Amino acid sequence: MQADRKNRVDTLRKSAQPADCYITYGGQVIAYRVLTVNRKTLEIGVHPDGQVIVKAPPGTKPDAILQRVRKRARWIARQIAWFQQFQPRTPVRRYVGGETHLYLGRQYRLKLLQGDRDEVKLMRGYFFVTSRNKPDPGRVKQLLDAWYLQKARKKYSEIIVSRLPDFKRFGCMEPKLHVRQMKTRWGSLSPNGVLTLNRDLIRAPRECIEYVVTHELCHLKYKDHSAGFYRLLEQLLPDWKKRKHRLECLLV
Repeated sequence: MQADRKNRVDTLRKSAQPADCYITYGGQVIAYRVLTVNRKTLEIGVHPDGQVIVKAPPGTKPDAILQRVRKRARWIARQIAWFQQFQPRTPVRRYVGGETHLYLGRQYRLKLLQGDRDEVKLMRGYFFVTSRNKPDPGRVKQLLDAWYLQKARKKYSEIIVSRLPDFKRFGCMEPKLHVRQMKTRWGSLSPNGVLTLNRDLIRAPRECIEYVVTHELCHLKYKDHSAGFYRLLEQLLPDWKKRKHRLECLLV
């Protein structure tokens, strides 16, 4: 048992650098890094990548930090486990048979067929992609992208309609929806009222899509990310941070 524990600690020291200290909780080794910050209270945070960061006021004794981490060990372990359920992130897609692809947060395997027409069907845990010619990766990607786009337009419109009543009291009008692939953003709202959403967002769970939509609709009232913006977002979606973290962990 002692040898196994030492091996786990040694492995974690190599993979979790930089880290200052380690504790064990229920057989699990928890590494945490201590940062001295000009603040009055001690704060423990768990990042989506599993890092545990302790922000401590200047002069805080190491024993006091250790005791606080041990006291919060159960919570820390639960947070790490929650983030780990979304790992690893979606790898680069090759569009070959047997490969898994996401839709609304669930994984489906590709089953490639040759038939009389080009089509994509989602049935019994599989993406059935049929092509009139031999289904090479390039053609499979084209067909699947077109399917995602069609589904995204429909699903995003439904979610916008469901969230819009929260904004009617501000006299906000329904924005025009535009769906396209975006490299660095999940969504944006233009000054002239065009809501652009990333096509790939359709791969995420509905609750994550609702977060992005609600975030952008809040810009109908507040054009920037002011304190008022975040107060409104918190009021309409109290768990928005949790949804945001899940989205960031699930999709690249």
